[in-house]
Amino acid sequence: MAHTAQAQPKVSSKTYNTMLSKLLTHNVPEITIAQAKVLPNPIYLDARESREYEVSHIPHAIYVGYNSFDMQAITKLNKNDNIIVYCSVGYRSEKITQKLITAGYNQVYNLYGGIFEWSNAGNSLVNAQGNTNLIHGYSKLWGVWVHGAKKVYK
Repeated sequence: MAHTAQAQPKVSSKTYNTMLSKLLTHNVPEITIAQAKVLPNPIYLDARESREYEVSHIPHAIYVGYNSFDMQAITKLNKNDNIIVYCSVGYRSEKITQKLITAGYNQVYNLYGGIFEWSNAGNSLVNAQGNTNLIHGYSKLWGVWVHGAKKVYK
């Protein structure tokens, strides 16, 4: 998937999609959950904070953080790898995706709807103990977009 103009990705909830369409700048390539699931050998980067990642994350995701993001954390990645960056809803990951593009990464995408949509679509979440149904809701305001998983705010 090359960096080209694309139709607006959608999420399962019309209301959630409306909120995301206004929140995000859409200035980086975006990928839906369905597209991510068929992308060959995707590498997931978690752009949330460590307390969020510790509650749960996408299986095999690499923690890179947002406030603590450092390009040194991804030096082992190839600039042509399929990289999908995510956070709770896509705002923070959009900013990290832009940094990666600026640094010369060629196949990098923002996961539209973030880990909230990943979970809402019934995909697995893991933590240090294995599979989990917990998800960090970020805040009670943002947690309203999570359905199905048990929200944690710690």
